[in-house]
Amino acid sequence: MIISPSILSADFSKLEQQLQTVEKSKAKWIHIDVMDGHFVKNITFGIDIFKAVKRSTSLFTDVHFVISNPEYYADIFINEGADGITFHLDAVDDVDRNLKLIKYIKSHDVQAGITLRPETPVTEYLPYLKEADLVLVMSIEPGFGGQKFRKDAVEKIRWLYEIRKKEKYNYLIQVDGGINQETGKLCAQAGADVLVSGSYVFKNDIIKAVDSFFE
Repeated sequence: MIISPSILSADFSKLEQQLQTVEKSKAKWIHIDVMDGHFVKNITFGIDIFKAVKRSTSLFTDVHFVISNPEYYADIFINEGADGITFHLDAVDDVDRNLKLIKYIKSHDVQAGITLRPETPVTEYLPYLKEADLVLVMSIEPGFGGQKFRKDAVEKIRWLYEIRKKEKYNYLIQVDGGINQETGKLCAQAGADVLVSGSYVFKNDIIKAVDSFFE
């Protein structure tokens, strides 16, 4: 299991300190939500914040584009060292363009992830599963942290797990939204490989919160 704490819930007056604490835990990734105020109403982190994260941690940088124009921003974050970029298929809504972007990200030795809003049918993933490195199941409506976990995410995780097993695909299954020790266990049992957790990690003792996922 990979734990990817989301800095959406971090204290930015202590960001470097908190990232160093995350490094002392069992977390392997750090999750960075890039929101543009257009695809969703919230605005979060631009490239300067990302650069600060890269300077402060050696963890895998797990970038989640919650933006309307992922093609434009891909190069910017690739050039600054993003280890993984996940984008919303429903932001582009064109199979050929989405496949082209997946392949483009991968061609730069960056992990290419895909995701959808919670209300979008999970079958919309099908054209991309052979190519994707990661599939993110949103268990909240993207845009803001601290929301309650949507239990329908568990069935989506299970569906992705069964497809992967049947077709011998290689993508990781990630889940993001309302993840704590209890909901994380439900997701892991359904087949999730990566848990994104924001409030549960950064609003509590960081090391104890991360390590609780392994109990």
